[in-house]
This record gives sequence, structure tokens and C-alpha cells, in this order.
Amino acid sequence: MPALPASLTIAVLGVPGAEEAAVQALLAEATADAAAGERILVDASALTDFDSSAIALLLQAQRQAQALGRSLTVTAPPRAMVELATLYGVAELLGLSLEEAPLIPA
Repeated sequence: MPALPASLTIAVLGVPGAEEAAVQALLAEATADAAAGERILVDASALTDFDSSAIALLLQAQRQAQALGRSLTVTAPPRAMVELATLYGVAELLGLSLEEAPLIPA
């Protein structure tokens, strides 16, 4: 299962073509791991430093997975990521739920 890096921000993805390259690498690894037709799992447990670029990357990966006839599932997303996706109104599109996101004490 492919994993997102610890940092996924505009500084990382802001270089022209970087987001597309990251999505392609993510999907290539995921599709190699899963049989045809299976859902693509992406591990987000290591993600600690992110912004809306991470959400955009996941939405792009999901669109491309759907074009391949697959679904994309984000596993172990940080609660803050789920909150950000909820704020932007795309949590449901990514299959993210605040009820399932872990509460991490401050």
C-alpha cells in the first residue's frame, strides 16, 4: 500500500508538474499492489505537515483511479486532514469522516 509522505504542502507540490508526478507515482505503486478492479488504498498515517495541496492531490488521484475503474480509499488520515476536507466540502468525496478520524490529544 502506498503511503503519503510526512510533508505534503504547496512548497513540496508547487513546482510545475510535481502534483501530477506525485499522483502518477502514487497510482503506479497502488495499482501494482492491488489486483485489477480492487480499490486502491493510500496510507496517510505518516502525514503531519500538510495543506490544501494534499487534499488536491488525493482528489486528483481519486479521479484518475476512477478513470481506471477503481476506487481510492485513504486509510488512517490525520484528524486535521479530515477537518480540512470537511471545511472544503470534499470529505465525502474522499470517503473521509470525522466520526472515524482519531482524536489525538493536544
